[in-house]
Amino acid sequence: MGIESLCSADASEPFWDWNLTWHTENPDFTQCFQNTILVWIPCIYLWACFPVYFLYLRCHDRGYIQMSNLNKAKTALGLILWIVCWADLFYSFWERSQNIFRAPFFLISPTVLGITMLLATFLIQYERMKGVQSSGVMTIFWLISLLCATVIFRSKIIFALNTGAEVDAFRYVTFCTYFILLLVQLILCCFPEQPPLFSETVNDPKPCPEFSASFLSRITFWWITGLMIQGYRRPLEAKDLWSLNKEDTSEEIVPGLARNWAKEWAKTKRQPLNILYSSKKQQKSDSNGDVTEEAEALIIKPSQKNYEASLFKVLYKTFGPYFLMSFLFKAAHDLLMFTGPEILKLLINFVNDKHAPDWQGYFYTGLLFVCACLQTLILHQYFHICFVTGMRLKTAIVGVIYRKALVITNSARKTSTVGEIVNLMSVDAQRFMDLATYINMIWSAPLQVILALYLLWQNLGPSVLAGVAVMILLVPINAVMAMKTKTYQKAQMKSKDNRIKLMNEILNGIKVLKLYAWELAFREKVLEIRQKELKVLKKSAYLAAMATFTWVCAPFLVALSTFAVYVKIDKNNVLDAQKAFVSLALFNILRFPLNMLPMVISSIVEASVSLKRLRVFLSHEELDPDSIIRRPTRDEGSIIVKNATFSWSRNDPPSLNSINFTVPEGSLIAVVGQVGCGKSSLLSALLGEMDKKEGHVVVKGSVAYVPQQAWVQNATLKDNIIFGREMNESRYKRVIEACALLPDIEILPTGDRTEIGEKGVNLSGGQKQRVSLARAVYCNADVYLFDDPLSAVDAHVGKHIFEKVIGPKGILKNKTRVLVTHAVNYLPQMDTILVMSDGEISEMGSYQELLKQDGAFAEFLRTYANAEQSMENSDANSPSGKEGKPVENGVIVNEAPGKLMHRQLSNSSTYSRETGKSQHQSSTAELQKPLAEKNSWKLTEADTAKTGRVKATVYWDYMKAIGLFISFLSIFLFMCNHVASLASNYWLSLWTDDPVINGTQQYTNVRLGVYGALGISQGIAVFGYSMVVSIGGIFASRHLHLNLLHNVLRSPMSFFERTPSGNLVNRFSKEIDTIDSTIPPIIKMFMGSTFNVIGACIIILLATPIAAVIIPPLGLVYLFVQRFYVATSRQLKRLESVSRSPVYSHFNETLLGVSVIRAFEEQKRFIKQNDMKVDENQKAYYPSIVANRWLAVRLEYVGNCIVLFAALFAVITRNKLSPGLVGLSVSYSLQITAYLNWLVRMSSELETNIVAVERVKEYAEMEKEAEWSIEQTAPASTWPEEGKVEFRGYGLRYREDLDLVLKNINVTINGGEKIGIVGRTGAGKSSLTLGLFRINEAAEGEIIIDGINIAKIGLHDLRFKITIIPQDPILFSGSLRMNLDPFDQHSDEDIWRSLELAHLKNFVSALPDKLNHECAEGGENLSVGQRQLVCLARALLRKSKILVLDEATAAVDLETDNLIQSTIKSQFEECTVLTIAHRLNTIMDYTRVLVLDRGEVVECGSPDSLLQEKGIFYNMAKDSGLV
Repeated sequence: MGIESLCSADASEPFWDWNLTWHTENPDFTQCFQNTILVWIPCIYLWACFPVYFLYLRCHDRGYIQMSNLNKAKTALGLILWIVCWADLFYSFWERSQNIFRAPFFLISPTVLGITMLLATFLIQYERMKGVQSSGVMTIFWLISLLCATVIFRSKIIFALNTGAEVDAFRYVTFCTYFILLLVQLILCCFPEQPPLFSETVNDPKPCPEFSASFLSRITFWWITGLMIQGYRRPLEAKDLWSLNKEDTSEEIVPGLARNWAKEWAKTKRQPLNILYSSKKQQKSDSNGDVTEEAEALIIKPSQKNYEASLFKVLYKTFGPYFLMSFLFKAAHDLLMFTGPEILKLLINFVNDKHAPDWQGYFYTGLLFVCACLQTLILHQYFHICFVTGMRLKTAIVGVIYRKALVITNSARKTSTVGEIVNLMSVDAQRFMDLATYINMIWSAPLQVILALYLLWQNLGPSVLAGVAVMILLVPINAVMAMKTKTYQKAQMKSKDNRIKLMNEILNGIKVLKLYAWELAFREKVLEIRQKELKVLKKSAYLAAMATFTWVCAPFLVALSTFAVYVKIDKNNVLDAQKAFVSLALFNILRFPLNMLPMVISSIVEASVSLKRLRVFLSHEELDPDSIIRRPTRDEGSIIVKNATFSWSRNDPPSLNSINFTVPEGSLIAVVGQVGCGKSSLLSALLGEMDKKEGHVVVKGSVAYVPQQAWVQNATLKDNIIFGREMNESRYKRVIEACALLPDIEILPTGDRTEIGEKGVNLSGGQKQRVSLARAVYCNADVYLFDDPLSAVDAHVGKHIFEKVIGPKGILKNKTRVLVTHAVNYLPQMDTILVMSDGEISEMGSYQELLKQDGAFAEFLRTYANAEQSMENSDANSPSGKEGKPVENGVIVNEAPGKLMHRQLSNSSTYSRETGKSQHQSSTAELQKPLAEKNSWKLTEADTAKTGRVKATVYWDYMKAIGLFISFLSIFLFMCNHVASLASNYWLSLWTDDPVINGTQQYTNVRLGVYGALGISQGIAVFGYSMVVSIGGIFASRHLHLNLLHNVLRSPMSFFERTPSGNLVNRFSKEIDTIDSTIPPIIKMFMGSTFNVIGACIIILLATPIAAVIIPPLGLVYLFVQRFYVATSRQLKRLESVSRSPVYSHFNETLLGVSVIRAFEEQKRFIKQNDMKVDENQKAYYPSIVANRWLAVRLEYVGNCIVLFAALFAVITRNKLSPGLVGLSVSYSLQITAYLNWLVRMSSELETNIVAVERVKEYAEMEKEAEWSIEQTAPASTWPEEGKVEFRGYGLRYREDLDLVLKNINVTINGGEKIGIVGRTGAGKSSLTLGLFRINEAAEGEIIIDGINIAKIGLHDLRFKITIIPQDPILFSGSLRMNLDPFDQHSDEDIWRSLELAHLKNFVSALPDKLNHECAEGGENLSVGQRQLVCLARALLRKSKILVLDEATAAVDLETDNLIQSTIKSQFEECTVLTIAHRLNTIMDYTRVLVLDRGEVVECGSPDSLLQEKGIFYNMAKDSGLV
C-alpha cells in the first residue's frame, strides 16, 4: 500500500500494471511509475555519487578554470531546469488553492528534481574551480535523466494522440522544456572546458590530450586517434610522442616510494640486521685495487621478534589508492558477463513462444547489445587503470634501484654482479608490471566460477556436478604442468645465461679469437650449451602440447560429461536448445577463470621472488658519508690521516693497516710500491669508498679523482670533460691543451662534439685516460687523487702531461696532488714519496731522504733508474732543445690496433714534424670523407628499428626453417580440428531440435555417441597440431641459431668494429629467445583464432543467411581498424624498445663509474638523467598501452555489432528458424568478440615477433672473411721452418673508400731476427701486424713467409702458425687451462712449464684449484699484470716460429716488464720476433729497427746506426731521453 498512496489521492491508480507494460503489442508504464521511479532514478544516482565525488575533487585540485561561455551556458541551463521543475511545484500548490487535489507525487517529484538540479548546478561550478575539464559523473547524470525523460515523453505523446482525453497543457509545456534543456545539457557536456590556469599543459610543447579530452572521448579512448592517424600515414618518430602526464613522471612517483620505503626501513634499522658478506672467490686485488671477487650476502636468520621491512606494504601504500578503482570496475564487469547467457535464454524462449509480441525480441536484442557495449567500456577502463599502475610501479622501482645503487657499499656491490642489478631493473620491475594486470583475478576468478555454477545449477540441476568434476580434475593437471614448465624454464634460462655470457665474451674478445684462430673451439662450446638448451626446449614443447590439448578440449569434455549425465539420469530430461546453448555459453565463461588461476598464482609467486630480491637489494648497507670528514678543520694540511685502518667490508680483514700521514696544502705526493700492495686502496679509502675500522681522516675541500681504468661516459667528448660543470671556454681550451688532447680532437670526426661509444670504444686506452684526466683538471677541485694515469700513455705524452698538468710547473701546481705511479723518472720532482707494501706505509720522505735511508725504496730504484735517471737529468738541463718542436706533435696515442676510426682519419691529416701543424696532403675531397663518415659512424651506434610491414618472404623463410612438410601438415591438422568442432556444435543443435514424444527424445544414444566421437577426433587433431608446431619451432630455432653463430664468427674484424657488441648480443639473446619460445605459441594462437572467427561466421551464415549482407562490411571495418592499429602499434613498440636500452646502458655505465660519480659529488645530476631516460621510455610505452585499449574498444564494438545482427536476424526470421539454430548462432556470436580481440592481438604479436627471424637472417647475408682452411693450398704441418718474412710492395687500407694506411713496404726479415717497429701514433705500426694476420687483406703487394704467399692459404692455417701477445690482455671466463689451451692439445706438464717460464708458477700453484682456477668474466679476478703474463704463457705454449709483440707494457710495473722481456729473449731465441714498441729502451738491443711514418718505412737498420743518422728515430729517442 505504501507506494500506492503516492499514486493518487484515493489510491485508485495502480503503481504497476503487467497488462499495460508487458503483455501487449504497445507497451507503456503507468502514470504513477513514470512520475515517481523514472523521475527519482537520476536524483538517487547524483546524490549517491555526491559525497564521494566531492571528497575526490577536494583532494585532487588541478587548478582553476576561468569562466567560459560553455560554462556560463551550462550553469544558466542548470538554473533554468531548476526553475522549470519548481514551476511545476508551484503550479501544484496553485491547483491545491483551486481545490483540485492531485496525487501526492505531483508535489514530491518536482521538489526532489528541483533540489537535484541545484546540486547539479553547484557541481558544475565546483568542478570548474577544481579544474575538471570534462566530468564523467555529470555526463552520466544527464544521460540517465534524458533516457528516463524519453520514456515519459513517448508516453505523453501516445497519450495526447490516442484518446480525446484532456491534456494538462501547463505540465506538457514544462515537460517539453525540461526535455529539450536536458538534451542541450547532455550535448554541452560532451565538450571539454579549456585547461586550468597555471597548469603544466600550458608550458608543455606536446601535452598529452588525455586530460583535456571530453568524458566520452576518454571512455572510448578517442583522444589517441590523432596519433593513430599520424602513425598510419608515416612511421612515428620519438618527436611525435606526447609528454607524460605529470602524475606518471619519475619526479612525481619515485620520491613517494622512496619516502615510504625510508620510513619502513627506519623501523628495521632499530634492530641491526646481521648481514655477512662471505667471499665466494678468493680475492685477487691488484694495482687497481678493485677487488672484484663476488660475495654472497648471507642474512643470518633474525630472531622471531625482529621486524622485517615489508616492500609489499610500501608498494601498497604508494600505489594502492589509485589501484582500488580497478576493483570496482572489475566487479561490475564480472556481473555484466553473465547477462549474455541470461539474455540468450530469454531469446530462445522468445523464439519458442510463437505468441510473444515482436517488440520483446527487439528489446532483448537491444538489451544484449547495450550490455555488451557497457561491458566493453568498463573492462577497458579497468585494464587502463591496471596498466597505468603497472607502468608507475616500474618507474618507481627503477628509480629507487638507481638511487640505491649510488649509495651502497663496495662489499654490498660485490654480492650482485652488474648484470644481476640490471636484471632487477629489467626483469623484476617487468614482473610487477605484469602482475598489476592480473592481481584482481585472485578474487574475481572465484567470483566468476561461483556465479557461473549457480546459473548452471538453475539450468541443469545436479548434473552440472559432472562437468564441474571434470574441470576440477583439469585444474591440478594444469597446475602440475605449470610447475613443470617452470622448472624447465629455469633450466633453459640457466643455459641461456651461460650461452649469452659466453657470447658476450666471444664478442668482446673477438679480436683475440681471430688472432689465435680459436673460433672453432669457442663455437663448439656455444653449441654444447645450445644443445642442452634445445633438449629442455623439446621437453617443454611436449608439455605445451599437452597444455593446449587440455585448454582446447576442456570446455568440450565438460559439456559432454554434463549433457551425458543429464540425459542419462532420467528419461524425461530433455536436452532442448535453451538448456544446451545457455549451458555452453556459461561453460565458455567458466573456462577463462579456471585457466587463469594457475597463471595468476605462478605470476604472484614470481613477483614475490622478485619482491624478495628487491627487498634484499634495497636493504644493503649504505656508505657512511661521515667516515671521511670533507669540511675544512683547524688542523694543518689538506689531507690528514691518523691511525686509520680500512677494509673493503665490515667483516673482511683490513686491507690497509694503521695508516698515518699528512699532506700539506699544495704539495705533490707520490705513492709507489709493488703490484697489489694497496696503492689504489689508499685512494679509495680517501674517497670514502672503504669501510673505516678506526682512526680519523680529513680531506679538505672538493676532490677530483682519476681512476686507474679510465671511466668514460657514452656522451660527447666535451660533455665527458665538462662533466656537468659550467662551460668556461678559456679554461676548457687550457685543459685540453695541457692534457694533450688537441691533436686527438682534430682527428675525431666532429671534434670535441664526437660521441664516444659505450665504455669508450672509439677511443684508445691512452685517449680515455687523458679524457679522464682532463675531466678532473677541468673541475678545479682542491684535492687531486691520480691513480696511475700515466701508465696508459706513450712516454713522450706522459712527459708532456706531467710537465703541463701534474708536475711542479703544471696547471695544478697550487693544488694538493696525490699520484700513484709506476714511473720512476718523475720521482725526483715530488715533494714527498710514500712507499707502500702489504697495506702499510713502509717508508715516507722526499726522494733524496729515501735514497739516504738506503731502504727498500733505494733498492727498488737501483734496479730501474740508472738508464732513465741519467737521461732525465740531461734532459731537464736543456729545455731549449725542445722549444722548436712542441711535444704534442701528433701525440695521439692509439693503442688498440684496428680501431677503424682513427686509422681512417690519421692519414688524411697527419702531422708534419717540421712545423708541428697538421699538413693536409690530401685534397679537400678527401677531407670531406671523414665528415661524411661521422654520420655513418653515429648510425652504427643505435640498433636500427625497421619500419613498415614485415615482408611475406620472412614468413616463407621461417616456414623453410621449420621444413615445408611440417608446415603444411600443421595447417591441415588445424583445419581438421576446426571442422570437427563446428560439426559437433551443429550436431548439438540438431539434437536439441529433436521432437519430444511423451516427454522424451528418441535417439538420445546415437546423438550422444556421435557428439562424443566428434569431440574425441577434435582432441586428437589439437594434440597433433600442437606437437607439430612445437617440434617445428625447435627445428627452426636450431637451424637459425646455427647459421647466425657460424656467420657471425666468419665475419671480418671490420664488421665487429662497426657493430656495437650490444646489438650482436641482442641478436643472440633476445631474438633467438623469441624464436625459441615466443613464436611457436603465437603461431598456434594465431591459427586458432583465425579459424575460430571463420567458424563463427560460417555458423551465423548457416543459421541466418541474410547475415551475408552484414558480415563483409563489418569484416572490412575490422580489417581497416586492424591495419590502422598495427602500423602505429608496431612503431610504438619499436620506439619503446629503442628507448629502453639507454635506460639500461646508462645504469650499467653508472655502476661502472660509481666511484667517480661519488668522488665528484655528481649523484644528483645522474639521478636526474636516469629519471629523464625512464620517462623517455614510458613516453613511448604509455601510448602503446592506450593504443591497445583503443583497438580493443573498436574491435569489441565490431564484435558487438555481429552479436546485434545475429540476434536481430534471428528475431526477424523467427518463424522459419528452429530454436536450436538460434541458440547456436547467438552463442557463437557471443564468443566472436573475444576471438576477434585475440586475433588482432595475435596477428600484431606475430608481426612484431617474426621480425626476429628477419633480424637473425640479416647477419647471414653479411660479407665474410676468407675461408678458414683450404685443402688444396694447406702448407706442411712443420711450416714455417725458419720464420723468414718478406713484405713485397705491400699496401693496406681499412675500407674501400679510404686511402692506403700502409704503402709500398719492401722489407725482408730473416729467420730468428729480432725487429723493433717504432713510429709516431698513427704511423701504421699496428696495421702492419693486422696485415700479417690477414685481419685486413692486402690492398696491393704480398707477404711471403718461408716461400708461401700467405694470401693463398686458409686463415686458420696461417694464424695457428704465428703467435701474438696482444696489447690488451683478454681472458675468457672458464678455467685457466682453457684460457691457455682451448683445444686441449697440450699435456699438463707443457702447461706448467710455460707457466713457470712466464713467472706465474708460484701464483698458480698457490691457488686452490690450480689449473682449473675459474677466471672471471674478462679475467677480472687477476690483475692486469697477471693477465699480461697469462698471454705470455699462451705464446710460450704455442711456441711458433714467428712471434708478434704488440707492446702493452704500459699497464705493467717495471719488474713485470723486465720479466717479460727476459723471457722473450731466452725462450724465443731461434724465433723471429716483431715488437711494436712504445718504450724505446726495450728494443735498443734488437737486431734491426723499422721506423714507420705515414705508412711507409722511412728508416731501417740497427738501433746504433739509426742513432748515428740523426733522423726520426734519433728524435724519438731524444724525446724519451735515451740519448
